[in-house]
Amino acid sequence: MAIVQIHPQPISGRFTAGIALDFHTTSSIPIGENEYGHMQFDTVRPEIAELLYQLKYKGNQSAASSIIDTAADFLREHRGKFDLIIPVPPSVPRALQPVLVLATGIGAALKVPVVSCITTTRPATQLKGVTDPDQRMELLDGLYAVVRTVTRDKRVLLFDDLFRSGSTINAITEVLLTEGRAKSVRALTITRTRSNQ
Repeated sequence: MAIVQIHPQPISGRFTAGIALDFHTTSSIPIGENEYGHMQFDTVRPEIAELLYQLKYKGNQSAASSIIDTAADFLREHRGKFDLIIPVPPSVPRALQPVLVLATGIGAALKVPVVSCITTTRPATQLKGVTDPDQRMELLDGLYAVVRTVTRDKRVLLFDDLFRSGSTINAITEVLLTEGRAKSVRALTITRTRSNQ
């Protein structure tokens, strides 16, 4: 097993309890614009965040195993608190979907069912560039649906790779608790940003 050092950070929201395994970045310093006029940054990331970056943006699939081992190791002592893992549906089409790859690996390591039972009712807008909380809520309103037969009376671990504002994970938690009749929802993300933008 390849377990990396992490610094778990609490995340809060509509869910019972939530943890991000570490921050998304340690520091990010502007170093000037590239030839296209886009600001470039010298970014330092915690080890698990660097692995996530390699997996998500560089397509480096070998980075997944250390993330999976570390997350599964962290979750072992909490194993009695959830019956299934539900990954947050990806908002961007990718050949390799990091959230699904990681959730599947963590579920296999812990022998917990992983169920993709959250669907979108329309194409999702990526929230990364939307800083207005009211606009975020409008974009998320009615976006998610759940297969109730899967989640009724279940203790759910909702999984995502990144926690930024919490808008998405809170919207899905709400659907799981109301439509889905889940008994409880806990949240795990690999990283969290330092600000909620």
